[in-house]
Amino acid sequence: MTTFQKGFLWGGAIAANQIEGAFQTDGKGLSTSDMLPNGILSPSQTRETRTDGIKDLAIDFYHRYPEDIKLFDEMGFNCLRLSIAWTRIFPNGDDAEPNEAGLAYYDAIFDELAKYDIEPFVTLSHYEMPYALVENYGGWSNRKVIEFFERYAKVVFERYQNKVKLWLTFNEINMSLHAPFTGVGLPDEADEQSIYQAIHHQLVASARVVNLCHQMLTDSKIGNMLLGALNYPYTCHPDDVLAAMHENNQWLFFGDVQVRGKYPGYMLRYFRENQISLHFVDGDLEELAKASVDFISFSYYASGCASADPKKKEVGNIVASVPNPHLEASEWGWLIDPKGLRVLLNVLHDRYQKPLFIVENGLGAKDVVTEENTIEDDYRIAYLNDHLVQAREAMLDGVELMGFTSWGPIDLVSNSEAQLDKRYGYIYVDRNDKGEGSLKRIPKKSFYWYQEVIKTNGSSLK
Repeated sequence: MTTFQKGFLWGGAIAANQIEGAFQTDGKGLSTSDMLPNGILSPSQTRETRTDGIKDLAIDFYHRYPEDIKLFDEMGFNCLRLSIAWTRIFPNGDDAEPNEAGLAYYDAIFDELAKYDIEPFVTLSHYEMPYALVENYGGWSNRKVIEFFERYAKVVFERYQNKVKLWLTFNEINMSLHAPFTGVGLPDEADEQSIYQAIHHQLVASARVVNLCHQMLTDSKIGNMLLGALNYPYTCHPDDVLAAMHENNQWLFFGDVQVRGKYPGYMLRYFRENQISLHFVDGDLEELAKASVDFISFSYYASGCASADPKKKEVGNIVASVPNPHLEASEWGWLIDPKGLRVLLNVLHDRYQKPLFIVENGLGAKDVVTEENTIEDDYRIAYLNDHLVQAREAMLDGVELMGFTSWGPIDLVSNSEAQLDKRYGYIYVDRNDKGEGSLKRIPKKSFYWYQEVIKTNGSSLK
């Protein structure tokens, strides 16, 4: 049976704002995520209007991380993708000095991972930034935020240079087009001109931090991360093929800039035809040109279709697309398409000729705890098995794949609607959408399935 290559990184992916809780502990400042207590599909709040939310405690990973990391080790993880909460390091974003308590917390996390030989894989900004930067500077619309992000990165690079060898700049950077407050700190009703200007600043910041990593951490690697929003043509009509090309270019544009170091022609045309005029300063294009990432990472949950007929498009989990009649949907309406992962891996590898990393893939579902205190989540096993089989097929196609970190290895608060009943984990957490529960951890059936997958380096897949 074919296995994955030697040294393949197996693990899971988590995000600080969806798992840690302790949202004002040890000097942490309020983040944009804290202003979305009901998820990114809800209106953002302010300091004055903010209501309590389930993320305030989440699953209390902040205090329970030794127990959770021990369970990750039992599964056999050799890699854990996690994020640093920017507001634990710089509570307001523009603070004169970093918060030592926040730095010490992540030291403890990385030391705990090192006990089990689990490689930390760190995202610098995962759907959150200091809310004070939105209040006082207008979020990423202000170029000053580039400097604040660069300073934050420099501090954590210096602090963790001997503990972290894999880095990402921004989580799902193309999400700014669909959720501007989450992505760039702008109101969700912001116009395209404002959004793309903020995105430009974020791309320059990413480039600066990639260069900084290459200068400071010569034995580390740093990548970008895309939301893999693969769209097929709805029919073979040339207009639908063109529609799919345009839809895919809207998110591939971010990868083109972060890998090739320049704005692609199709995007410049889009700007011209939509009266979008970006303000560049001297040196921006040069910084982009010299900052190619070391690898491409991406999330993949579902595919969609594109049609020249706008009436066919439906909104599903933030990103709008045309439903594919040949695919079945999950409980939350996501179209399940394992072969789409193989297609996407080949598309990205052919386009960029860089190593790839699947950093999010998983199934959100309602789990039932039996009287015997077990969770029989065969549906999750089937979903992950079928996607990993297609990842293996892509490797046989010649795709260079570094690893797989599924989302999320332990139940956590979902991003779109801040739910805990929408579960992804191999580990059940006893807490529900109402905030009720003991927070007890219970391994699911998929826990032991993934344990065997890792132990056999993929040969147990069916």
